[in-house]
Amino acid sequence: MKILFKSGNEDIATVYIAKMDSGKYLEFVESLQPPLERSEKWVLIVSTLFGCPVGCPICDAGSYYNGKLSEKEIFSQIDFLIRKRFPDLKVNVKKFKIQFARMGEPAFNTSVLNVLKNFNNHYEAPGFLPSISTVAPVGCNNFFSNLVSVKKDLYADGNFQMQFSVHSTSEKYRDIAIPVKKWSLREIAKYGNSFYNHGDRKITLNFAISRDTPFLPEIIEDVFNPEIFLIKLTPVNPTRTAVKNRLDNILDLSRETELSKKIEKLRSAGFSIIESVGELEENRIGSNCGQHLLEFLGRKKDRMFIPYEYKLEKLY
Repeated sequence: MKILFKSGNEDIATVYIAKMDSGKYLEFVESLQPPLERSEKWVLIVSTLFGCPVGCPICDAGSYYNGKLSEKEIFSQIDFLIRKRFPDLKVNVKKFKIQFARMGEPAFNTSVLNVLKNFNNHYEAPGFLPSISTVAPVGCNNFFSNLVSVKKDLYADGNFQMQFSVHSTSEKYRDIAIPVKKWSLREIAKYGNSFYNHGDRKITLNFAISRDTPFLPEIIEDVFNPEIFLIKLTPVNPTRTAVKNRLDNILDLSRETELSKKIEKLRSAGFSIIESVGELEENRIGSNCGQHLLEFLGRKKDRMFIPYEYKLEKLY
């Protein structure tokens, strides 16, 4: 793997673009959550696909698709970042979160499951918290059934974070926001009920909200159990695709009166609510959503290349 480019602020987030031995490109991220120090919380966001076949109208990764990453290629991203900070492979971080959510829908790639199974064979990371974020595409039942076993065997008792990107309570709107065959809200609820065990973290229902997004709390109350699911609200970040589709109207969640009323209604029904706005600096860096890769490939001559060759050292 060759690192071609990096961008960002090491006190907040850094995006890396890499060329794999296959000649394909990907990107991955490391980030912090100020004011927490790296020793308290460190987040890695890695790619699982080269691009993404889904093509969501708020995500730049769906502009192309060039196949799945192997287990080794997923590990190469993780290994680069860990060796950079912890060369002895002992990750002394209280909360060390890896999100399999940078480029690509993870449920399309069973190599993600192999990474989860083999992670502890490579690193000493007692604070490791894997995170799967998925749109729950149809046809991935083997992935989701095996994920239940992996979580139960290796990451029980609150050591796994499961997130479904649902974005709206309207199935018609979801078909536009997530243009792939996928589970309905009730199918997500059914799976979540079987996935969750006492002591687990609650399953996150992520809603990337714009001003025109249908969001009805009564539907959430009817379909989902607040003892199992929590609600996460995020604005639509200004990716190139979101701007093109006029969906980049970032909400100030604290000033949206109607939305605030809906949030309070859900709280009254027992749901935990996360209002995840993030650092505005992350929009400039491009680390919280959206991808640098397409811009990089289209404007190589304007970019800074980092002369650094990275190879896996006795890991495989």
